Amino acid sequence: MRPRTLLAFALGLVLLVTGCGDPGNTPEKVTAQPSASATAEPSPTPSPKPRPTRTTPPPKPKLRPVPKKLPPGLHRASGSPGVALTFDDGPDPRYTPQILAQLRAARVTATFCVVGRQARRYPQLVAQIVREGHQLCNHSWHHDVDLGRRPVAEIRADLERTNRAIHAAAPGAPITWFRQPGGRWTAEELTVVRQLGLRPLHWSVDPQDWDHPPAKTIIKRVESATHHGSVVLMHDAGGDRTQTMAACRHLIPDLKRRYGIVRLR
Repeated sequence: MRPRTLLAFALGLVLLVTGCGDPGNTPEKVTAQPSASATAEPSPTPSPKPRPTRTTPPPKPKLRPVPKKLPPGLHRASGSPGVALTFDDGPDPRYTPQILAQLRAARVTATFCVVGRQARRYPQLVAQIVREGHQLCNHSWHHDVDLGRRPVAEIRADLERTNRAIHAAAPGAPITWFRQPGGRWTAEELTVVRQLGLRPLHWSVDPQDWDHPPAKTIIKRVESATHHGSVVLMHDAGGDRTQTMAACRHLIPDLKRRYGIVRLR
């Protein structure tokens, strides 16, 4: 065998015995690493956000029962032989100026029972009522027919708020009277009225013009029920008062001629 052939044979034999390298350097089996999702701890389930607790409002105080009869001490007469005219629920820019014009033409005065919310809305009309010599009457803040049945503190707050609105429109104007909307008076309300220096004003003639009867019906009802010393209830606001305006064009001069129209005393 030639020397080169022999050398190549010997070298191949060595490589075969050694396994082409160090047996300690055989590559290790690669162990598959667990995924992050498999090793990570499960995230806690988010707890629901606490909902704001709803506080139940305290129950409203129960209203006192409607009295079966009117309490004593209400003013239902003019205080003189003449007739007193009263106009409720205003002022109103559609009708109050019409009534003021009719009273001015007849040279008589009346009492305007003013709603506080209306006084705040139309202060210039309140000022005109006072400027033309008419009397003012507190008629509650928003014509609450159940005001007299409410807690005494609510009655007082309502009347005081209305007085403030009237005086904001007509500073220093005397507010002599209070009239309960709907005539639903209670003894508790009368106590508050007197404590505030007001006088409780009712009526003796009610043509129910708030129900929108024709002018002829209003005239007939007033003339049939009126006598010396009557207090006549009518409205210059609170709805369509067209028929009241028409009736007053006849009633004001007629009542003045028959009885005289006077201020409340």
